[in-house]
Amino acid sequence: MLILFGVLAVANVSSVALGVEWLEWMTKPLLCPVLAAYVLRRAPGRRLLAAALLFAAAGDVALLVEGQAAFVAGMTSFLVMQICYIVVFVRAGSRPRWGAAAYLAVWTGAAVVLWEPLGALAAPVLVYGLALVTMAAFAGGLGRVAGIGGALFAFSDFLVGLGVAGMGSPGRSTVLMTTYIVGQFLIVRGVLGSARVLEAGGDAVDREQQQR
Repeated sequence: MLILFGVLAVANVSSVALGVEWLEWMTKPLLCPVLAAYVLRRAPGRRLLAAALLFAAAGDVALLVEGQAAFVAGMTSFLVMQICYIVVFVRAGSRPRWGAAAYLAVWTGAAVVLWEPLGALAAPVLVYGLALVTMAAFAGGLGRVAGIGGALFAFSDFLVGLGVAGMGSPGRSTVLMTTYIVGQFLIVRGVLGSARVLEAGGDAVDREQQQR
């Protein structure tokens, strides 16, 4: 399953870098569902983690479409994904520390820089951004692998925000997709590899807590 994910990842980043639109449309919608299938194969109890990836897939599809309505739909899907991730991280024992303050500072800076360029989208984008940095902070509280994944994901979404605000740069889309894909993969590996995540998933953690 991971081999298939790797092939799709390389094909997708290549399609973005080379501007091959049909290949991007073929590969991007499959990335997160394949990763979700990997999660359920490795840890059937991690259904919420798999669900988060499916919401990400819905967001990926929406963001392939031009227009503000599609962007808002994609952002909403990713917001649900962020909430699912936060719940997964908390259940797995995440306790964010210094990273939370750093992410809050980044969010504040982004709010100042992007508020005017984003126009009518400023408020919803920054609400989403707050959920994003919260997710990244809790990812960091879970361990190094998940923390790096959360940071890469946050960076990729920051690049999305710059693009929406009309502040894009050459190669932005390629960097965006690379950091997004690697970020998602590391988050999944961090959750599955964390010391508190048992093979039976969150239900096993709940049983352990009830026995204490």
